[in-house]
Amino acid sequence: MAAVLEALKPGEVVSYGEVAVEAGHPGAHRAVGSFLRNYGGHHWWRVVTSTGRLAPGCEVEQERLLVAEGIKVSDGRVCLT
Repeated sequence: MAAVLEALKPGEVVSYGEVAVEAGHPGAHRAVGSFLRNYGGHHWWRVVTSTGRLAPGCEVEQERLLVAEGIKVSDGRVCLT
């Protein structure tokens, strides 16, 4: 998972499920969340839910980091369109 996360470029946003698939573990989206919680770093702010929702408890920091990379965020969600 770390390699997938580290490969994300500024301005790229992916879902937990997309990370799981790219890491070869389809359906393991919860494991991605656990990995990010337990091991920090790894461009965590570029990972959102499948609906674009920001990480609970980290919304302010995640929004700040995403906006700094040019991503639009509104009402706690990444603007997907």
